[in-house]
Amino acid sequence: MRVLLTSFLAFVMAACATGGEVMKVEEDVASRLAAGDGVMVTIFAEPDLTGPYRINELGTLELPLAGSIQAAGLTTDELQTKIREAYLGRYLQDPRVSVEVSDPRPVYILGEVNQPGEYEYGEAMTVMQAVAKAGGFTYRANRSVFYVLHHAGEEEKKYKLTATTMLQPGDTIRIVQRFF
Repeated sequence: MRVLLTSFLAFVMAACATGGEVMKVEEDVASRLAAGDGVMVTIFAEPDLTGPYRINELGTLELPLAGSIQAAGLTTDELQTKIREAYLGRYLQDPRVSVEVSDPRPVYILGEVNQPGEYEYGEAMTVMQAVAKAGGFTYRANRSVFYVLHHAGEEEKKYKLTATTMLQPGDTIRIVQRFF
């Protein structure tokens, strides 16, 4: 009986977790680079190789001497390692590389906001902050749920709107009308 009750509770909790009620950003997914991200690559003592770069639509960085390096899907630490390996031995003896996101993909907000459009992503940005950037809710807006299409996703997901609901770079948010 105890096993049956435990199994039932686990099933109910899993059903609630997948019901689309609360958006939980996986740290790993949120920290992955994607096409459109701007990064600052610093190669110490090499000013001609250091600079801002943008990940192109193919997901690669085009670096002087090193050529194309696949960057989409990597963390900044993983990209640092790839860049170091690309220069190591061939062009530089002991390259010390640093990579940081300097210009993340924008977020887009549609629907029942006063100024729908593209907005700059800010670190640890919430849905409420994005709505504020878009001029606030219209009087018809549903203020309890919203839909989001994640940059790497293929379909919108419904989430409960809270003050702490976090976004990811490249998200498209849709605020729908409320039903009276």
